Amino acid sequence: MNLPDTLQARYIRLTARMIEQGPNLGLPHTDSFGGGLFELRLKGAEGNARVFFCTMVKQEIVMLHSFIKKTQRRLRKN
Repeated sequence: MNLPDTLQARYIRLTARMIEQGPNLGLPHTDSFGGGLFELRLKGAEGNARVFFCTMVKQEIVMLHSFIKKTQRRLRKN
């Protein structure tokens, strides 16, 4: 995963927590989009990033896509 240093450190810390406590850390760290799709919300000195993930059988966490946010706009939930 190609993220700036503080966002990468936050990613490592939160994913370690997800392994210990389960994938649903709750807001502000994780949020559900429904249908088994979730986002991991990262904040760091370089800005904000999001990582989309899903869970598989036996609670395996699969990271799907990451990006650095360019704006403060939020996605609308239906």
